[in-house]
Formats: sequence, C-alpha cells, structure tokens
Amino acid sequence: MIGLQLGVAEATGPLGRIAGVAVAAGLAAAVSALVYRWYATQRAPTGVIVLVGLSVVAGYLNTQTALGQVIEGAATVSLEAAAFNIGSVLAGAGASVVGHRTGDHVGVTLLSRSGMDAFDDLTRVVRAGGRVIRVELPGEIDDVVGYDPVDPETKDALAGQSLLFPRGLTVAQLRERVGSRLRDDYGVGHVDLELDADGTVTHLAVGRRIAGLGPTLPPESVAMAIRADPSYAAGPGDLVQIWSGDGQQHRCNAELRATAGEVVTVAIDAADATKLDPDERYRLVTLATDGRPDREFVSLLRAADETMGVVDINPESALAGTSVGALDVTVVAVVSADPDSGIETLPAGERALSGGESIYVIAAPDELRTVETAAAARSTPDSGSS
Repeated sequence: MIGLQLGVAEATGPLGRIAGVAVAAGLAAAVSALVYRWYATQRAPTGVIVLVGLSVVAGYLNTQTALGQVIEGAATVSLEAAAFNIGSVLAGAGASVVGHRTGDHVGVTLLSRSGMDAFDDLTRVVRAGGRVIRVELPGEIDDVVGYDPVDPETKDALAGQSLLFPRGLTVAQLRERVGSRLRDDYGVGHVDLELDADGTVTHLAVGRRIAGLGPTLPPESVAMAIRADPSYAAGPGDLVQIWSGDGQQHRCNAELRATAGEVVTVAIDAADATKLDPDERYRLVTLATDGRPDREFVSLLRAADETMGVVDINPESALAGTSVGALDVTVVAVVSADPDSGIETLPAGERALSGGESIYVIAAPDELRTVETAAAARSTPDSGSS
C-alpha cells in the first residue's frame, strides 16, 4: 500500500512525492500508536511515534534522492534535492503527529467497543491535562469510622488543598501517593480516598491511629499505676502477682503494661481496683505464661492499615445470599440472626450469608465502607454480589 502511494507520487512531481512520503509516515505512526495502545493500554509517547514516522521518510530519502545523486557521481547535492529532503522531513513529522493522535483515538475506540477499556486501577492511567496531575481536596473532610477523629486544625489545613503529582500514574498509584502525602505531611494515620479516572476526589475521610491503653484493655478491666519493684527482665505483657510491701498478703493478679522507675502500670480487673492503693509500695512476682493470641492480635491490628468493623446485613441487600468467599475482605466471624446459634468464627468460604446476620470484617477503611454500603442497600434485579 505504501509502495503504491509512493509510486503514484513519483509521477506527480516533487510536491506529490512529498505528499506521498508524508502519507506513508502518517500511516506508520498511526499503526504504531494503535499497536502501543492495544499492548500497553495507554497513550504512546509522542516523540517515539514521530521517530517511527521519520524513519519511513529517512528510508525513502536515502534510497531515492541524495543517495541517488552520489551514486551518479554528483560532487554536491543539488539545491532542489536539499529542499526536497527538508520538505519531506517537515511534512513527515507533521503527518506523524496527526497519525499518532488518529491511531491512539482509533485504539481507544476499538478497545471501548470490545469491552477492554474496563481496566482496573492497576492499568487505568489518570486522564489529566497538563504536565502534572493536580488533585484538589474537598472542602468538607469526613472521619473514618472505627478510628479516632483527626483534630479540626488538621482538617482545616487539608480542606481545599491542591496537591501536584507527575503524569503517567495509574489511579491506584495516585491514590497511594495522595495517602502517603497526607500521612507524611499532615500526620494523618488512615486515609479513605476515592478518585475518578481524571484524578477528581469523590470521597475523602481521615482518621488517626488509636493511641493509649484504653483500646487495648479487655472488657471489665482497668489500667492503674502503682509503686512496685518489677524484676529486671519483666516487660509489657508479662503476668504478675501483686503482693503487699511485706510480702504477706496477695492482693490480685495483673498484666504488666509499662514501667518507669518505681512506677508500674498494670492492667487488672475492674473489681480489683479497690484493693490497690497508689501511695503504697508493692512487690511483684512474675508468672510463667503461654502465648497471648488476643494481645498479639490487638498489637498487630493497631499497627496495620486495616481495622475491624461489624456489618449488619439487610435482608433486602445484595449481600443476602452471598457466600463469605465472594467478599473481597477478611470475615473473621458471623453472628447468626438466631440468638441460640451463637457466633461462628472463621467461617468457610462457601458459607452463605443471610439477612439479619452480622459479620466481623477486617479490611481497609475504603473496603469496609464498600461492604457496609452493599450490606445496607436494597438489591435490584440487575445487582450482583459485592
């Protein structure tokens, strides 16, 4: 096809040949841009596609004009040949740019009609104009459910901020970059962020990590500071017996949480709090203990990006009748609607969920919000499982 166009252009004079070379360069650029869009699912670099088009021009010029004069024995290249070469290069570059845009547009259209444009966040590149991606934070910022709220001063500093990021990022990469920027620059512990394909923020909620001893205390227990003499090797998590200063009376058992000199913080049953006097000095006896899965779980959960939430399943929601394995989150327990059935821990993946049940879920804040929305929304004839 290209050879035919060049052959026709040969018979139409220099301008016709230049037009033929430009058409060939544009077609090469269009095909290259189309192939790149199909293979990489993103726009090809303009400079690379222009070079592909110019390679066609260079190949024609080296075999038809200047090289032909040298073979014929000409001492110098004629002015007409030089003008033809320059015109061919300029026309080929312009046609390559047009071919690049045309091929990319055709690729997007073909992929869209074939259903291949429904890429996930790992391959979908942010469609943003300009040399950088500008992310505008909303004026109203919500709190992440399950975490301590961020102080109002930090929210005011975040509201309406414009964050700049380099182009070429996928939606998932941009979401991670924005979350890292908020955590590093503003001291935010957790970020629940939703972005459109063009980088527009559709939802933003922030929270700070749960701090202090309170969230780690079991039910019906308290933390108390006393004066005591813990052993040299005692540390947080050890079980101890608390004895009076003379070692004659056993007061209660406790869990060591922190030490600072002679001041020891212990976790005890709420009923034993009246047995201890903050002004009295006590003796501690460290007890042998096995592994504490509950304490290890709490420590790991506090350090992780995920949180635990309880989701109630609406009988008319899309989750009613869905299996546990169909959810993209970790379900650690299911509370049956029947009070006599109790709690089912670590349910099997094929276990079907019913309306009125509650599930304990470990997930990131945005994933937990998605499950809560699906569990509360009423299903429609076209709705599927979460």
